[in-house]
Amino acid sequence: MFKKCTFLLVFLLTACGWHFKTSERFPEELRTLHYESSDMYSDMSRVLRNELVLSGITVLPSEDKSPVATLRLNSAENSSAVASVFKQAREAQKILNITVKATMTIPEKGSYPLEVTVHRTFFDDSRAALAKSEERDVIINQMYEQASRQLLVKMAGLQKELSESK
Repeated sequence: MFKKCTFLLVFLLTACGWHFKTSERFPEELRTLHYESSDMYSDMSRVLRNELVLSGITVLPSEDKSPVATLRLNSAENSSAVASVFKQAREAQKILNITVKATMTIPEKGSYPLEVTVHRTFFDDSRAALAKSEERDVIINQMYEQASRQLLVKMAGLQKELSESK
């Protein structure tokens, strides 16, 4: 009987959308913000803006001058290095790196630098130039998405610093 009651209670709580207060990912100061980038139409900028919206963060337009936090995408740098070369030098394993630097500025609390790096391996086959290019683009877009999610995790990690500065 106890198991049935427990199951019913859990089922009802999950079905109605009820959740604990501590499950909120972002502090109140970061749920509405301005988003800035030197190139608002770059791949990284578009992916980051999309991740912000998907995470429930309200992104205000740039002409709105309300005093809310500002996330500034400072840079997104791509690099690659050869990790190994296979027989006859037709194929190589490369390590792709993306480093994203951003700054979170919160009014009356200061600026917090955020930096994430994503690494991924890629097999570079010189015999399949077109497929190689397309595969590399797909991998880089996935890396941008992963870097955006990591930036959001770092933003959520600011909660402790923000609560200490109150």
